[in-house]
Amino acid sequence: MPIDRKVARFNRRFANHLVGPLFSRLPGFGKVHHRGRKSGREFTTPVKLFRRGADIVITLPYGPGSDWVKNVLAAGGCEITTRGRRIQVTGPVVFTDDGTTKMPALTRRILSRVEATEFLALTPVRTSAPAARR
Repeated sequence: MPIDRKVARFNRRFANHLVGPLFSRLPGFGKVHHRGRKSGREFTTPVKLFRRGADIVITLPYGPGSDWVKNVLAAGGCEITTRGRRIQVTGPVVFTDDGTTKMPALTRRILSRVEATEFLALTPVRTSAPAARR
């Protein structure tokens, strides 16, 4: 059972504005930059994330029904700021952990307490290096 929607509303209105700027620079945290699918407005959402191979995996403690998740899925991607770098990502896929997903032990322990088992996986877009001058 994901975290109650009341907590999500509180975080969106108050807590995210306080911790968002700090979290995007810490290892294991970041900010998702996305555009509203109805309003077209730009939004940022602080998230907990980790690497799984080449992919970036974002925890979904409120479940996949959050507006920001719907926005990313509808757009087919977004940008993520983590450790001071902004990365374009694509191919969003929501999946449920069956207990075998490789993730940091602390992340697994925290998520198990709130029974959060759903994640969003995204693949970084490879940017081609500029052509060398001759």
